[in-house]
Amino acid sequence: MKIIPENSISINRNSKKEWNFEIKAPPPSLNDRIGMVDSRAESTDKKISRLDTELVKCKDQIKMRGGPAKNTVTQKALRVLKQKRMYEQQQENRTQQSFNMEQVNYTIQSLKDTKTTADAMKLGAGEMKAYK
Repeated sequence: MKIIPENSISINRNSKKEWNFEIKAPPPSLNDRIGMVDSRAESTDKKISRLDTELVKCKDQIKMRGGPAKNTVTQKALRVLKQKRMYEQQQENRTQQSFNMEQVNYTIQSLKDTKTTADAMKLGAGEMKAYK
């Protein structure tokens, strides 16, 4: 029999006086969240590289064209550049989020290690007293 934590069950009654039971999934771990943020950053990387190739195409078209067609291509290039800057900002934010979460994860692990060390030292001190 699997024991389900109490806070993961939702029980409510609808307007037809029927009972609804829902079991909520546990929240993702910190490592899972770091992975999700990293994968989003990778997808943003792909979008940025796609926009880079589009900018190169626009540059080539600007060199070849003149007059109103050149202005149209220039406007398109400016829009693409604006999108690229937006994606780069998003990527920077996600990278910073990932770094912050990794730092929290490192701190948590350090605290666990410190607690384990302190417990071992207490146990060792108790055993040494027993031999006195």
